Amino acid sequence: MSEHAEKAEKMERRVEFRPAFDRRSADPTRNYGVHGMELAFILKGAAGAIQFVVYTNWHLRRVQEEHDSRIVSDKFPHLFCHPSPADLGYHSRVPQYEGHEPITESCVYLDGAPCYYDGSSLQAVELYWRFVEHGEDVVWETLEKRYQGLFVGEQ
Repeated sequence: MSEHAEKAEKMERRVEFRPAFDRRSADPTRNYGVHGMELAFILKGAAGAIQFVVYTNWHLRRVQEEHDSRIVSDKFPHLFCHPSPADLGYHSRVPQYEGHEPITESCVYLDGAPCYYDGSSLQAVELYWRFVEHGEDVVWETLEKRYQGLFVGEQ
């Protein structure tokens, strides 16, 4: 078995559907807004995790009915109608560049370890369109290449 195949076997693939929410409140300190369901692909290995996140814009029924009853923006009349590529990023156990600070002291993808995160919505756009055209295999291939490129030297 090749070294690459061994590492690929130790990787955990996870697909998460994070529920939509409506957490609006008249109290500004408790107003967390609305958000549609998220679709997340996570590839986890010993050194970290790579993620691809899509905002589905699948909202709770009452929220969708609100959106449908009014145009939110003349520039973007279908703002809440289409999926949106949100993030292609990583969660690392160690800093990836000088001055890289942890975003949290307990990352769910790093088994509670501090998380050094970075990501890009612009890079997610390219992967999104490839995903739409070719299906999930292209997502896993991309996440595995990114994992190897970022973390292989650290293990």
